[in-house]
Amino acid sequence: MSDAVEPDADQALVQALVIEYELDAPPEKVWRAVTIPALRERWLPDCDLAGAEPEATITGEEVRYRLRESEPPFRESHVTFRIEPNEAGGTRFRIIQQACDERARLPQAANSNRRTVMRAA
Repeated sequence: MSDAVEPDADQALVQALVIEYELDAPPEKVWRAVTIPALRERWLPDCDLAGAEPEATITGEEVRYRLRESEPPFRESHVTFRIEPNEAGGTRFRIIQQACDERARLPQAANSNRRTVMRAA
């Protein structure tokens, strides 16, 4: 008998919350709103960020910040903003939020049909 437990395949996947918007504004304007601190501060305050500077950037297309909760247990997550032109001449704007720590994943529903792992003492 072995103590090793094979994780379910879905345990290896990092959960993410993805929200998508279609905006009338051109991509350049949306890019400025998420990257210029004075504009970003109106809807994403520096106090919510783990660092005011972005962690990763693909100019004009994607920027990622690290967020930190203001109260214990001070969980952290990455929020990525993806910007691309849409067919109407506006912007397709995606917000993707992902926990930095595997233990901070969203709780699973009791009826999720995931394999139950039990260990004998």
